[in-house]
Amino acid sequence: MNFLITGAAGFLGSALANHLAREGHQVRGLDNLSTGEPKALFEDVHFTRGDVDDRPKLWTLLQDVDCVYHLAARVLVSESLLYPREYNAVNVGGTVSLMEAMRDVGVQRVVFISSGAVYGNQEIQPLTEAAALSPNSPYAVSKLAAEYYVRTIGALWGIETVCLRVFNAYGLGQHLPSSHPPVIPNFLRQAVRGGSLVVHGDGKQTRDFVYVDDVVRASVAAATAPNVDGLVINVGSGLETNLRTVVETILELTASKAEVIYAPRSDSGVSRMCADITRAGEILGYVPSITLEEGLSLTVESDERFTTTGNG
Repeated sequence: MNFLITGAAGFLGSALANHLAREGHQVRGLDNLSTGEPKALFEDVHFTRGDVDDRPKLWTLLQDVDCVYHLAARVLVSESLLYPREYNAVNVGGTVSLMEAMRDVGVQRVVFISSGAVYGNQEIQPLTEAAALSPNSPYAVSKLAAEYYVRTIGALWGIETVCLRVFNAYGLGQHLPSSHPPVIPNFLRQAVRGGSLVVHGDGKQTRDFVYVDDVVRASVAAATAPNVDGLVINVGSGLETNLRTVVETILELTASKAEVIYAPRSDSGVSRMCADITRAGEILGYVPSITLEEGLSLTVESDERFTTTGNG
C-alpha cells in the first residue's frame, strides 16, 4: 500500500513509518521538524519537510495514497495552557487543511491519532469510548475538535475515518524536551544519572502506559480493518498503573539509588486514567503484548540515552 504519515519524524510517527517501510509498503513522511528528528526514519521512507497547512505540497504528497496517518500536532499539555491559540491553529487548523486536501485528491481513508486526554477527569474506570468527554486542557480540546472535523468532513465527502485515542505511549526514541518531559523517559534519564525523580502529587495518580510497538500494531490494523468508518477506538494497555509503581519499577530495573521527591501538584493532570480496549480487540484484533516491565527493559536496552548508569 501507499501511505502518507504526517508528523512522521516524531516519536510515534517514526516508529509507524519504519514499521510500514520494513513491511514493504511505500511510505511518504511529512514533518515540519519543530520537534521531530528525520534521522529516526529509515532511508526508504520518502521524507519531506513541510507543514500540514501547505495545501499544494499536500496535493503532491497525497497522489496515489491509499491511507493517511495524521499524527502532526503540538502535544505538550502544559505548553497548551500558555499558547491555546497556537494549539488550535496547528492541531485543529492543520487537521482541517489535511482533510480538505484529501477530499480534493480523493484519498479513501485516514487514521487520526487522537489522545486519551480527551476524556479528562472521570470517576468510572476503565474509560469506554462512550464516556462523556471532559477535556481539561487546550491540548485535549484541540484533539477532540480535530476528531469531530475528521469524522464530519469524512462523512460529507466519503472519506473513511478512524480515530485512535492513544493513551500514555512510551518507548524507544521518545522526545525529551527540556521543560515538562514525558514521565517515563524523564524518570529513566534521572535514574541512570543518579538524579532526583520528581513526582507531582502523592504518586497515587494512575495512567495507562502502552508500549510504542503495541500502538504501531493497532495503527497498522486500522488502515485495512473493515467496518471502521467513523469509529473512535481506544489504544492502551488496558491496565491502570500508579506513578509510585512506575518509579519503583524503574529504580529496580536500573539498580538506581536516585532520590524520589514528592512535590505538591502544580498542573491540571487527571487523577485516574485507564483505557477500556474491548472495541480495539473486537474491531482491530488488538491485544497489547508488552507489559510495562518488558517495555521499560526494552527502552533501557535499546535507547542509548539510558544505557550508561551514573547512579553512584
